[in-house]
Amino acid sequence: MWKLLQKISKNLSLAIPTMMLAGFIFGIFMDAAFLKSLIIPFTFLMVYPMMVTLNIQKVFEGGDVKAQVLTQAINFGVVPFLAYGAGLIFFKDQPYMALGLLLAGLVPTSGMTISWTGFAKGNLAAAVKMTVIGLTLGSIATPLYVRMLMGTSIEIDMAAIFKQIVVIVFIPMAAGYLTRRSLVKKHGEKRFKTLVAPKFPPLSTLGVVGIVFIAMALKARAIAAAPSMLAYILIPLVIIYGFNFIFSSFVGKRFLPRGDAIALVYGSVMRNLSIALAIAINAFGKQGASAALVVAVAYIVQVQSAAWYVKLTDKIFGPAPLDEEEPSKTAPQKVAKPVSEAPDEPQVSMVAEIKKILFATDITPAAKYAARYACSIGNKFNAKVWAIHVVPDLLAEYSADAGVTIKDPEKQEAFNREAIKNAEKILEERIRTTSEKVIREISACPLSKHRIIVKIGDPVEEITKAATQGKFDLIIMGTHGDQGIDDILLGSTAQGVIHESKIPVLVARPS
Repeated sequence: MWKLLQKISKNLSLAIPTMMLAGFIFGIFMDAAFLKSLIIPFTFLMVYPMMVTLNIQKVFEGGDVKAQVLTQAINFGVVPFLAYGAGLIFFKDQPYMALGLLLAGLVPTSGMTISWTGFAKGNLAAAVKMTVIGLTLGSIATPLYVRMLMGTSIEIDMAAIFKQIVVIVFIPMAAGYLTRRSLVKKHGEKRFKTLVAPKFPPLSTLGVVGIVFIAMALKARAIAAAPSMLAYILIPLVIIYGFNFIFSSFVGKRFLPRGDAIALVYGSVMRNLSIALAIAINAFGKQGASAALVVAVAYIVQVQSAAWYVKLTDKIFGPAPLDEEEPSKTAPQKVAKPVSEAPDEPQVSMVAEIKKILFATDITPAAKYAARYACSIGNKFNAKVWAIHVVPDLLAEYSADAGVTIKDPEKQEAFNREAIKNAEKILEERIRTTSEKVIREISACPLSKHRIIVKIGDPVEEITKAATQGKFDLIIMGTHGDQGIDDILLGSTAQGVIHESKIPVLVARPS
């Protein structure tokens, strides 16, 4: 079930039309009225997981002020009025369809902003902040824009809309914030981002496809009576997204550096259609299904256009600085062979054989205490020692701040290239200096710069995986002794390795 949800999350451009078709068939042959009772639970399922992974604190970080101001100026000064104008032209006699266009242009910005900014090698930190600021401002401004622009053609109950915004956005946001704090406290920030947070977005996707199914089922018989309706909805959406991409690209290229410009494009084009869908189907009664149908179709246009734009970013903004080097040059290929080497077949004995030791290091000065044990035990048992360091996946960390899962080895490698190089360089130097000190007391040091492993991702997961795949006999790692934040983080890593590893673990603490 979990893997299925992850696949759906990665293929929304296919999943949404599939659920629309399923909802249409259901609505034609069945009475769909009872589905209205499922709207609230599916809405919560859609919004709450997104809020758990949203890092609200990003709003208070400094930097990229110009990019943030320009993005929100487009989000609230251009796009809503563009959507409203398109609604007047294409849905003059269908105000709730026009409302759907407006809602699709009102709430920036989707968590996919982070994904696509990452794929296009833009400024991820700026994109995360745009997501949080846009969602917060959009949730507050939506009732005001709807009243101002649609109040003459639709009966607007401001109190009801504000109430729905509170129920749909701010209560889940508060609950999500408290859940996030609790999980970070339990697992640590790094482990939360890399292992816990990615479990939430697929749940949100389940809510999205559920709401799309319901909206389509409720409108099925009306669509059957006018089958050209869906095609007609696509036209204004393509115009809106096309103009938005062109305009934001011009602004970004004219006023911002490459990374910020790409973040601005995706921060202004990618709308939070989940929130728009929830507002449409919850705040406007039976007629809201028409607005929800427009938002559902917008999903298809948004995902497809974002994917195509990634292919154009280098032509528009020029290649990213990291593209100057071939990706293959940065991959630590030299470490793959040592990990996969098979050790000697263990003999049945009451005495444990230690032939291969995995020394896990965070390359801080405190790690030298664990290095002493790795050298001493390796020398005692005539064992070979591999040093492993895990580089945090910057792309995954930034995307997790907005509830997005990005697991693309090529993209991970590109974003973490410099960190990998620095880690290898530091490890080689630490091993050299450690070896020089060790051989003053013993004949040889089992540490070697030729046995270095650098991985990307969650330390617990990568250390235990390397230990298992490499068939190591012992893991040695350290922990800090200052009881500060670093001690908490590394302590959680040591605890995680002890808990997950099937191989003995020795934790060395500074005396």
